Amino acid sequence: MIRQYGALAYEVAEGAEPRFLLTTSRTTRRWIIPRGNPIPGLSPAQSAAEEAFEEAGITGLVSPEEIGAYRYEKKRKNGTSDTANVHVFGLRITIQSGRFPERQERETRWFTREEAIAAVEEPGLKDIIRTFNPAPLAAGRVPVAMLSAPPPPPARFPLLKWFRRVMPREDGFFEMFAAHATTIVGGADAMTAMLGGQTSIEEGSKLIFAYEDQADDVTRDVLHAVRRSFITPFDRSAITKLINAMDDTIDEMQQTAKAITLYEVTSFEPPMCEMAALAGQAARLVTEAIPLLRSVGKNGGRLDRITGNIVHLEGVGDDLHAKGLKTAFQQYGETRPMAYFIQREIYSHLERVLDGFEDVANEIQGIVIDHA
Repeated sequence: MIRQYGALAYEVAEGAEPRFLLTTSRTTRRWIIPRGNPIPGLSPAQSAAEEAFEEAGITGLVSPEEIGAYRYEKKRKNGTSDTANVHVFGLRITIQSGRFPERQERETRWFTREEAIAAVEEPGLKDIIRTFNPAPLAAGRVPVAMLSAPPPPPARFPLLKWFRRVMPREDGFFEMFAAHATTIVGGADAMTAMLGGQTSIEEGSKLIFAYEDQADDVTRDVLHAVRRSFITPFDRSAITKLINAMDDTIDEMQQTAKAITLYEVTSFEPPMCEMAALAGQAARLVTEAIPLLRSVGKNGGRLDRITGNIVHLEGVGDDLHAKGLKTAFQQYGETRPMAYFIQREIYSHLERVLDGFEDVANEIQGIVIDHA
């Protein structure tokens, strides 16, 4: 039996039923969900998310846990068939692009729940769509589709001492960038869990501070390596701008945690939780982009797609920021000005986190333009 991973892609407005995005198969042209074989180096959920982009041009916030599984008969070119077992993950869409690898081979379309149930053929998939219930956004909580479990506190990176010994080998920069990207993901996940109530304020703040401290160590190593290296993979200014932009993102996460602790905030509005979750998604896109910089010419198109998605996430964050501020002013502007001030402060820090990721995307795009 073949093991595959698939994404049930959806969007949902507050108080409304979800809509589902389906795509057609390349051969029979019947309606299916994006699905494919495991991708080396990616988790099952990440594999499903990658298939969603390749087959339907969608990017979003994927659930780390599967929502169900179903089977279908996969036809072979020689006329035979194998049974495929598809493990399905929910994917809340944040971006729908018209440019994706299989856009010439497939059609995509939005469906209501009942329409999607009628459109697909597999009984198991019909059941998954019928019973799927995305968690609603509620104050102080983040739906499972927007949150992955917070990682453990970071360990020191023992390889960094080794990097110091082997420099000026230029490939050491990529390992250091990858190490820094790991701290960004950790910080964003800790921030998301803290705002969503999965961890306490104290525990979440400690995690963010620990990741920020680790990120500072990596940043210093990169800056020292730039000065010591005779040959670098990119212009020295491009290296320093990129690592500083990456460091600014987690610095702002730390400032967010400081503000929350200073003002003793214990509950968070839904737009705040969503903005934190967007930061986690942007952090993972940065992690995906870093290894591709080893071969900019070969990976220019994919890097362009990743940076475009990061910029789009920042735009979604801007909309959430404006919505949150308007709601806060309506609730507290005249009667409780201090409460409004605190809300505005938290929103501003979260917006600057996402602005930082946009800066990272711009620096990566600059490298692509100069070296592709």
